[in-house]
Amino acid sequence: MLVASQPTRGLDVGSIEFVHRRIVQQRDHGVAVLIVSSELDEIYALADRIAVIYEGPDHRLPAASVPVEELGLLMAGSEAPGARKPGLRKLGLRKRSRQERGESS
Repeated sequence: MLVASQPTRGLDVGSIEFVHRRIVQQRDHGVAVLIVSSELDEIYALADRIAVIYEGPDHRLPAASVPVEELGLLMAGSEAPGARKPGLRKLGLRKRSRQERGESS
């Protein structure tokens, strides 16, 4: 398994292309690849599935069918139409109160 967190942050264009080619090469050789990135172009270029995790359960989406606006909303913590979000009970979790999260009312 290859785990790459922000693999191209701070790199020049040529280096980004090199890193992307290497990631795709590993994928094509049967290696499972997990990319953590806030770069939407990078996500769309490399991913076949996307999971957005924001304060708990994730939203799982097929990469090709997700509009960039919807993905941006999910990354910012907003609900987006069409996203599959597992229920908290199914995951054995419960929603934390504002007080538990350290937020003021």
